[in-house]
Amino acid sequence: MHKLAVMSEWQEDLITVETAGTLDGLFLERVRRTPDRTAYRGYDKNTGNWVDFTWRAVAAEVARWRAALAAEGFDGGERAAIRLRNRLEWVCFDQAVLGEGLVCVPLYTEDRPDNIAYILRDASVKLLLVSSLDQWDGLQSALRDNTTLVRVLVLKTPADSEARRAALQSDERLRFVADWLPKTAAPPARGKGDAHALASIVYTSGTTGRPKGVMLSHYNMLAVAHAAVASVDCYQQDLFLSFLPLSHTLERTGGYYLPMMAGAAVAHARSVPQLAEDLLHIRPTVMIAVPRIFERVHGRIVEQLEQRSALARALFHATVRIGWRRFLYRQGRASWSPGLLLYPLLKKHIGDKVTAKLGGRMRYAVSGGAALPLPVSRTFIGLGLEILQGYGMTETSPIISVNRPGNNDPASVGEPCRGIEVRIADNDELVVKTPGMMLGYWNNHAATAEVIDAHGWLHTGDQARIEGGRIYLTGRIKDILVLSNGEKVPPGDMEAAICLDALFDQALVIGEGRPCLSALVVLNPERWFGLARDLGLDPFARDSLDDQRLHKKVLARIQAQLHDFPGYAKVRQVVLTLDPWTVESGLLTPTLKVKRDRVLEDYAPRVAALYQPAPGR
Repeated sequence: MHKLAVMSEWQEDLITVETAGTLDGLFLERVRRTPDRTAYRGYDKNTGNWVDFTWRAVAAEVARWRAALAAEGFDGGERAAIRLRNRLEWVCFDQAVLGEGLVCVPLYTEDRPDNIAYILRDASVKLLLVSSLDQWDGLQSALRDNTTLVRVLVLKTPADSEARRAALQSDERLRFVADWLPKTAAPPARGKGDAHALASIVYTSGTTGRPKGVMLSHYNMLAVAHAAVASVDCYQQDLFLSFLPLSHTLERTGGYYLPMMAGAAVAHARSVPQLAEDLLHIRPTVMIAVPRIFERVHGRIVEQLEQRSALARALFHATVRIGWRRFLYRQGRASWSPGLLLYPLLKKHIGDKVTAKLGGRMRYAVSGGAALPLPVSRTFIGLGLEILQGYGMTETSPIISVNRPGNNDPASVGEPCRGIEVRIADNDELVVKTPGMMLGYWNNHAATAEVIDAHGWLHTGDQARIEGGRIYLTGRIKDILVLSNGEKVPPGDMEAAICLDALFDQALVIGEGRPCLSALVVLNPERWFGLARDLGLDPFARDSLDDQRLHKKVLARIQAQLHDFPGYAKVRQVVLTLDPWTVESGLLTPTLKVKRDRVLEDYAPRVAALYQPAPGR
């Protein structure tokens, strides 16, 4: 009865796309409906406490931001950029920008200065919000030739009055937010904005070449948020933990606009290193993350298991195995087994102890942004946490499909959300039509025409098959490796499988036009020291990484991870390194995707040496 009452309340209070009209309209409607419910929870560094903010309180803050922004006199449609971690001020800035008819350009806090400078110049950004003077100082040299930026807002006011005064004198564009905001402001009247007007320019990660600005309208993101909440229930009683950057469209649509639509609360995590602690304190009911987060937690579980007794390991694996069988049985994809009778006991003593570290209240977790390895899904689901893998891209605002609770095949990326059409085109490419389809790429008509065809289908670049209404990704067209014998290998799944071994932090499978596959592998530093000692190698000597005994052992471990792949998908040679691929080095995008071309360029001599004929041949 209680569940039915909750569902009825959810259906009545869910804000529709038509009622919201625009993204700022969505916010104002949520404030009108539930002014005294908790909207956000944030950590106060000054007191060391978590603080709740009601929708009414957030609306008062947004009014101040809108008043200050209106006083700047920007014209409608001009661009304002934000470079903050997830926090209440991100929401206030976004809502003020949208409410004043401007266009929000989100930036990654960890992105390189030259990349941010390119985005600010390409989008002709007029206003930029950063977190601190240090962050602004790190950008200034890259922005030396920028003539469009007229206002820079710094959120944190320095405690040193001299530093504050010097900063203001050195750049007339600079203002500290505490000085810039009025003390109070009247709540803005609900305007009648254009739902199809440009709301945001979101720059893609740029794994090849410069990032492209994806133009998304209010309607794009509203329609996709509504389609997603119709697929996976979200209630006012839910509490989201937000740690995937809001500059990532999955978090923005699924972890910001969607909860607002349903009236759920959102807690902003402090940082990824503090995530484990925040999970225990916040005890979220819903979490959205990229696969790497789940892979890291899975890796820690495996590592800790190695230190446990044989009995403890056996019980853990039994819990996962029987829990997975129970999951399949409840999904109608496996028959009943007497072993299922043991599951309540195993879950209580094994599974619940693991899921308690995630807060113990999580109804489900959503994974998106890349493929989640099936062994990781199987482990969490077996322990009692349902992970729903989804799929999308920035160009589709971003959600295209998602698995549903009770209808979840973790090997797939789920069924298309309501109102989204999908089909398989030439070369097994997945193409889509969606209300979330971008308006196009900013100032790049040629690139737009390459992605959206004359019939209105958006070409994802992903290869897939559709079975039983579900989408199963099989590869990425541009990333497919074609060996010299004609075999085609999708490297992404292999790389994810390799990195499930805690010895390997990063991996890149190579072999285009070559007779066999090889891999570039970044070793985990802590694991490397133990392995080097076992082999009698000096862990500090670079040439130790070229030891043939080490390569033989590494290849055996790689092949163990690839045992479910076809026979031709065998890595026969490796290049080993301890130097991680990072955003700062230009080898990762801000969303932590590997820039394959850049890595191959950096390692070109060592890769070429792998394929040199043996002497005398």
